[in-house]
Amino acid sequence: MHVAIICLPAAGHVNPTLPVVAELVRRGHRITYATSAKYGKAVESSGAIFFPSGEDLTTHLPWRTVAADDGPSPMSGMFAGMEPGMMSGLLERILEGTRAEFPALLGRLTADPPDGVCYDAMTLSGKMAAAKLALPDIALLPSYATNEHFSMQDLMPGPPPAGMLEAWKQVGQLINDFTTEQGVGHLQFMGGPPASLNISFIPREFQPSGETFDGRFHFVGPCLGVRGNEDGWRPRMRDMPLLFISLGTTPLNDRPDFFRMCLEAFIDSPWQVAMAIGERVEASELGDIPDNVEVRPFFPQLEVLRHASAFLSHTGMNSTMEALYFAVPLVAFPLQPEQQANARRVEDLGLGRRLPAEGLSPELIRETVVNVSGDQLLRGNLEAMSTRVRGSGGAPAAADAIEDFLLTRVSQG
Repeated sequence: MHVAIICLPAAGHVNPTLPVVAELVRRGHRITYATSAKYGKAVESSGAIFFPSGEDLTTHLPWRTVAADDGPSPMSGMFAGMEPGMMSGLLERILEGTRAEFPALLGRLTADPPDGVCYDAMTLSGKMAAAKLALPDIALLPSYATNEHFSMQDLMPGPPPAGMLEAWKQVGQLINDFTTEQGVGHLQFMGGPPASLNISFIPREFQPSGETFDGRFHFVGPCLGVRGNEDGWRPRMRDMPLLFISLGTTPLNDRPDFFRMCLEAFIDSPWQVAMAIGERVEASELGDIPDNVEVRPFFPQLEVLRHASAFLSHTGMNSTMEALYFAVPLVAFPLQPEQQANARRVEDLGLGRRLPAEGLSPELIRETVVNVSGDQLLRGNLEAMSTRVRGSGGAPAAADAIEDFLLTRVSQG
């Protein structure tokens, strides 16, 4: 079969799909994969035919965090650290990108029709292409699924600010106008009825109200595989516990003060530390680097987690699932609403603890890491969840679901 995959151009969305692509290719299927050029090499390494579409969202969005010296944030709780226009800015950028990329994508899929379209749940162009060409639709869910029993709002301690809701509503209307203009009617983006098939990259046990999701949803857990950036990393010292620190790949990861606190927390400690500081912080900003700390912009995360005793993370869903796969205790330092929701879920299930947004200190960071790594009850919860994660099926289960769904559709004409 020929399967089209249209993915949001961001690492946390692309990475879970690549092992699924590799598995489908191994089974003899042809994959056309559309996303930004930044991920072209990784896509081709998985065996897919790469089609450049869109640009990397992490470098083309109006991201901004509210710094400590900005004074009190106008938001609180789940939305602390975000400007009212941030979420609407994301939708505006997705709409702008869709306007630019949809004609070429539609042309490609019209000239070489696939048997079905898999699209990231946040990729408007994919949902539109499936509707426009009347093709079987498969949603790829890197985070929580939604039905009549659960939505992301259920994990949030309070409603978003009024200004954010109004901005979101206005952009939503622009999206509806565009989908109508393109002849696909009123497509409710990021919501509305689920796709005919939904592949979720988390286990059912991590999904709130997981037992309420019907057969249209397959919870296959994290799909781990080659990403084209592995470098055979190994710990420098095998007789010391390893702490991995990473706040992800988004522009919100611009926290030199946080990384300096981490250095102070673990200098002259019995821990070795692998600290990923991202692309927006220079190592020179951090001062002297202790001998027990290795600093890079990024590490091959899967390789580090294989050896880690604790993971100080932003709790993006991709990172959270990978930590659970390897049963690594989590210390959460979330930077945005979805990550806050993940951190809350991690705490609720007894899989880690969350650092406070205020009053953070080197002493508190170190104390939390040490306590989490030595908590035997938490370790037991992690081992149980790791077993469930590894038993969810991963890439082979996702490929089975896609094959069965599309073969049924093909046989039905």
